[in-house]
Amino acid sequence: MLVFVFMRSAVFIERDGILNLDRVERDQPMPPLFLEQMEPNTGALEPLRLLKGAGFLLIATTNQPGLSRGSLSRRELDRMHSVLRQMFCLDDILICPHDANDCCPCRKPKPGLLIEASFKWHVNMERSFVISNKWQDAEAAHNAGCTSLLIASPWIGKGHRDIVLATLADVPGKIARLQSVSRRVGDLASR
Repeated sequence: MLVFVFMRSAVFIERDGILNLDRVERDQPMPPLFLEQMEPNTGALEPLRLLKGAGFLLIATTNQPGLSRGSLSRRELDRMHSVLRQMFCLDDILICPHDANDCCPCRKPKPGLLIEASFKWHVNMERSFVISNKWQDAEAAHNAGCTSLLIASPWIGKGHRDIVLATLADVPGKIARLQSVSRRVGDLASR
């Protein structure tokens, strides 16, 4: 018996810097450790609403080493994620709780969180996108077979990246254009 699984497209969103504004300490982005430190990015509401309306799964991914270090409680993390889920209509939030020294396959820039989501949600990675303002997400996207859309920031680095955009508001239009080109190429190939 053959079973067909419908593959979906997803937009993977870096939590810190996209869904909530970066806190910066000593010129480095720092994740909030308490709900009161988290400042949701209201500028993400409309772009994510448009992407959701276009049929994309919205999945946040985040490295949260504060969990393994003991500086972030699971209760506080859950409180923050509850706010983000409701505010941005997220389908899922995937977390890597490990420190960089743990050599974990899910800690970005490794693609483990994206691969986990692809199995859990039946995601077609070639038709999916990663939005971030950090180089680690672009590298994870590359390793998982997604297209990375980086929002210009001091943390995009010089490594692999597919597209750099000036603002988050530019993302839905860019994705629509990329999908349109992909469909036209597919139509030509099938002739």
